[in-house]
Amino acid sequence: QVQLVESGGGLVQPGGSLRLSCAASGSIFSINTMGWHRQAPGKQRELVATIASDGIINYADSAKGRFTISGDNAKNSVYLQMNSLKPEDTAVYYCTMMIRTSYVGRYWGQGTQVTVSS
Repeated sequence: QVQLVESGGGLVQPGGSLRLSCAASGSIFSINTMGWHRQAPGKQRELVATIASDGIINYADSAKGRFTISGDNAKNSVYLQMNSLKPEDTAVYYCTMMIRTSYVGRYWGQGTQVTVSS
């Protein structure tokens, strides 16, 4: 059984910063890809950023230049540093990982709320 636990969300003023963390635990053989998605009220869940095991990183256009994704394979963890936050960044942020146990599956965290408001 694999579990992803996120932390670091909260309320921040426009222009502020937050750092999200996500750690996976369980019977993990390897992790192929780690990433973050978000879902704002009334909207579909959307990709924010991904990092592959070979280090290749992708960002949504909305995240480029403001967000930085990083991973620590030794800790089975992924992070999202978010700077210059805007009200439109308000959403529930979910981490996700492609994890190999006895098979390869996509796992999701429970989500952490990020609210950007003055």
